[in-house]
Amino acid sequence: MKKIDEMRTEYRREDLGKGVRGKHYMEFKKGSNLVLLTPELSKIFPTNEAVNAALKSLVGVARSATGLTSVQADAPRSGAPLNLTS
Repeated sequence: MKKIDEMRTEYRREDLGKGVRGKHYMEFKKGSNLVLLTPELSKIFPTNEAVNAALKSLVGVARSATGLTSVQADAPRSGAPLNLTS
């Protein structure tokens, strides 16, 4: 594979900001997921707390709509509803 030392023309270095080495290392080490949001969603959910609150709410709605009260030990089958944990 050919290594390229230059950035693509659509990227500008000043748009990327200053990088911080190891910024997410401790969260990664704890096993957290790092998820990138689209610009539209990042306007709606500007912080990780906002994202987590929305997802927890969605879990509650999914549980009440499906009657799910506990997590099953088996992995979901293809096409089967996903068991959500709190």
